[in-house]
Amino acid sequence: MKGKLTLVVSVVLVFGLLLGACKPAATPTPTPKPEVKPTTPPTAVPPTPKPAEPIKIAILGPLTGDVATFGASNRDGAIMAFEEWNAKGGVLGRKIEWVLGDSQCDPKAAADAGKKVIDEDQVKYIVGAVCSSESIPISEYANQKKVLQISGTSTNVMVTVDKDGKVKPYTFRACFIDPFQGSVMAKFALENLKAKTAAVVLDVGNDYIKGLAEEFRKAFEKGGGQVVVWESFVKEDTDFSAILAKVKAANPDVFYIPTYYDKLNLIGAQAKQKGITAVLLGGDGWDSPDTDLAACDGGYYTNHYSPEDQRPIVQDFVKRYQAKFGKVPDALAALAYDAANILLASIEKAGVDDPTAVAKAMETIRYEAVSGTITFDQFHNPVKNAAILHVKDGKVLFEASVSP
Repeated sequence: MKGKLTLVVSVVLVFGLLLGACKPAATPTPTPKPEVKPTTPPTAVPPTPKPAEPIKIAILGPLTGDVATFGASNRDGAIMAFEEWNAKGGVLGRKIEWVLGDSQCDPKAAADAGKKVIDEDQVKYIVGAVCSSESIPISEYANQKKVLQISGTSTNVMVTVDKDGKVKPYTFRACFIDPFQGSVMAKFALENLKAKTAAVVLDVGNDYIKGLAEEFRKAFEKGGGQVVVWESFVKEDTDFSAILAKVKAANPDVFYIPTYYDKLNLIGAQAKQKGITAVLLGGDGWDSPDTDLAACDGGYYTNHYSPEDQRPIVQDFVKRYQAKFGKVPDALAALAYDAANILLASIEKAGVDDPTAVAKAMETIRYEAVSGTITFDQFHNPVKNAAILHVKDGKVLFEASVSP
């Protein structure tokens, strides 16, 4: 029995196993997919426009040294123009940024200052310098580098032309040149003062002073006058008694002293102490707030503008300059203001920040400036009038305007 029972159990187990083996596999329950909800595409954020790079311009002039007031006026006039343009949005939609350089009215210091702003500061444009002796070396390097330079006040011929007489393509000026200034004063002495004899003193180491003296002598003698004293000095001289003794002995009608104000103050005062009665004459180097008006009282000098000029553009400029700096602008400030404005107007006219294109635009520009309506001749000199100013009783008075 036990054997039969065992057999039955065995059969049941085998049959159960067979049934289990034949049972179909369980169907896996599908995993529900996550519901994908429509999403709103992110709003595209426009990139923040990068502000345009400013146009960088150098202002060069003597900020230290014997004629530091010239450099200060040059700096202030140029900055005033730049600030006015920036207040209106700049030029070509770009702000104007300026860097200052001290050229010290010295050729070597000027050359170093010019190389620094061109090579290190990467400027494409220069306003300045002031003295011809500093603008000439700066112009030579600027033209090599195709950097556009416009000086407000450098009057020597060699500023804009090379030794072969060819115009420097990247150099301009806003002032008239020495031949015009010297000849204008000679003409004024002959015709207005009825002078027949003249004494002339000059600093032989200064291109500006030599230029004025030589052009005055040439024009004065050509007009029938006679230069009876022609004496020179050097920059370091402070005692002019030997020269003035010759002037006193010659007793000329006029005494031409085309120096800067620092030497004028010494020579003029010593001349009056010596009893020299000749009418003192000079150039735009007399124009400075530090000029001793008593030392040159009764004298006349050529200049580029007069704050007494009643043209609205002059009176508006004088008013705004006085409000900003608390003083009447001298010619250095007016010419730097004009030079900066001419440069920016030429950039705008060219339509591109490219010195070559801007130079071409400047050659054909006609600009209504404080110092007169300016166009340029073939040598990049402005064609405009000169002013004759009279020093009288501690004041500087507008005497006459002379056309080229």
